[in-house]
Amino acid sequence: MKYPITLSQSWRKWLAGILAVVMAIALSGCNPAEMRTQAADVPQIVVSVTTDPDTFNYALGHQVPNIFNMTFRGLTTVNGITKELEPELAESWQISEDKLNIIFTLREGLKWSDGHSLTADDVVFTYNDIVSNKAIPTDLRDYIQIGKQKAYPKVIKLDDRRVEFIMPEPFSPFLATTTGDPTSAIAILPKHALQESVKTKDAKGNPRFLSTWGTDTDPTKVVTNGPFTLESYVPAQRLVYRRNPNYWRKDAQGNSQPYIEKYIWRIVENPETTLVQFRSGGLDIASASADNFSLLKREEERGNFKIYNGGPAFGMSFITFNLNKGSRNGKPLVNPIKSRWFNTVEFRQAVAYGLDRQTMINNFLRGLGELQNSPIDTQSSYFLPPEKGLKVYNYDPAKAKKLLQEVGFKYNNKNQLFDAQGNRVRFTLMTPAAGGGNSGRLARTVGQIQRDLAKIGMQVDLQFLDFGTLMDKTSNSLDWECYIGGFIGGGIEPNDGANVWLTAGGLHNFNQLPQVGQAPIQGREIADWEQKIEDLFIKGAQEFDEAKRKEIYNEFQRTAQEYLPYITLYNPLSLAAIRDRIEGTKFSALGGAFWNIYELKVKEQ
Repeated sequence: MKYPITLSQSWRKWLAGILAVVMAIALSGCNPAEMRTQAADVPQIVVSVTTDPDTFNYALGHQVPNIFNMTFRGLTTVNGITKELEPELAESWQISEDKLNIIFTLREGLKWSDGHSLTADDVVFTYNDIVSNKAIPTDLRDYIQIGKQKAYPKVIKLDDRRVEFIMPEPFSPFLATTTGDPTSAIAILPKHALQESVKTKDAKGNPRFLSTWGTDTDPTKVVTNGPFTLESYVPAQRLVYRRNPNYWRKDAQGNSQPYIEKYIWRIVENPETTLVQFRSGGLDIASASADNFSLLKREEERGNFKIYNGGPAFGMSFITFNLNKGSRNGKPLVNPIKSRWFNTVEFRQAVAYGLDRQTMINNFLRGLGELQNSPIDTQSSYFLPPEKGLKVYNYDPAKAKKLLQEVGFKYNNKNQLFDAQGNRVRFTLMTPAAGGGNSGRLARTVGQIQRDLAKIGMQVDLQFLDFGTLMDKTSNSLDWECYIGGFIGGGIEPNDGANVWLTAGGLHNFNQLPQVGQAPIQGREIADWEQKIEDLFIKGAQEFDEAKRKEIYNEFQRTAQEYLPYITLYNPLSLAAIRDRIEGTKFSALGGAFWNIYELKVKEQ
């Protein structure tokens, strides 16, 4: 499933641990040298993150950072390097010939962090009592809504170690939804610890589960099945994880994993502080961005660290126009004159040709990025490259002007663009207000967009809004014309973007359907190409033949690039500087620095 992000956020990997790491005790106010001395006897990693977690409850988590990649696991997992599905809590699974039944067999002797046995009862409880429970507002439900009817699989216990999932129709992405990644999948939750809170209600008639395991909870009471448990939490200062002695993994010699005793977040709002501490020798990892790459590269050998390049970061950055032709209370959501422009495919194509994206990469990413030409990540096996038929829009302002003139737009002697009725082409581009480590780059990007489109005669007015207001306009009031933003989440599985591309999807924001509790819209229309994309997504989810599935998503990419509901921009490279004393690093854009934390070791110096 995709999540909305601002462009300035889009360069941060969703997984915890990408920002900064230090070998230390995370005591607010300690200097790096003191922390390293105090940590000498305890193997631990300390990560610098910019904000506090919003909850300790996996089913209710919606933001970054979250604790869940370290604390909860699903039936399967994804290898951060090979991108292949691998066993996790389940040691194996079997799929019936008709693709309607999947039986998972759990590992023998699984335990929760509090010592209780982890069995098929926990799996059934997670899916039936939490994920499919409409009284619980969880995004996890979207991952297993199957087909046009949005039906859920039936989940049945066969015995203590075997669970059967019965599908309403073939659903090929299902295995990918079991990996436990909170951005696209479902982890298993403890029945013995949470069942009572699901059954009982508070004074407002809501399940007590909604207020269970908030950040005001004693962290030691949170029962986990991942490599770590929670030890302590001081808001705005630190969160301490402790190695889970009941985690199932062991190495070839039979030693329990992970080897790291503690994993600690230091909550530091200013990203520049991380860089300062890294350069002073107190940190073991820091994000390498366009702004600091040259500096870090010069110090790489002397500082005993290596800059890892994971390739293009996962996620989609874009600009998009409001294509909704509907009205509320008799008032069009978009000015009808501008709506005609936006819904003309040649207009959107002209905008794409008019954006000098390579210059954006050269100037704002200092060359540390790649052009983005598809809504599917380039690192996914489903990505359709240009040489195999993907349409691309390289900078060509002359072609942009020609397209506009072919559909009735005209230029005056000042290179100003007008439509056939004599209306000056002018619209507002919403952009998140300054904030975050990359806000300067965002401002420069939208500034160039404004200048680029002026060269093809369009006047673009910039409107800077806080992220909450921008989200309200694009998902609730629907009162907007154009905005710049991004999506993140999922990665290698195309169906993770279904909530963006299905016509009733919660993030189908270029032609948004009113969400629950919102005022109705009259006159909303679904374009033929828009319906085609939805049909392709449903068909792709039903297909198990890999070659046929790839062709379905190839056709999706060809359609999306022809009609351009989202005009993609660029991807930065996923870069991190990690000191040599962290052993076992297998950095990747998909998994970040610590996807394999269970096998990381700290080399004593």
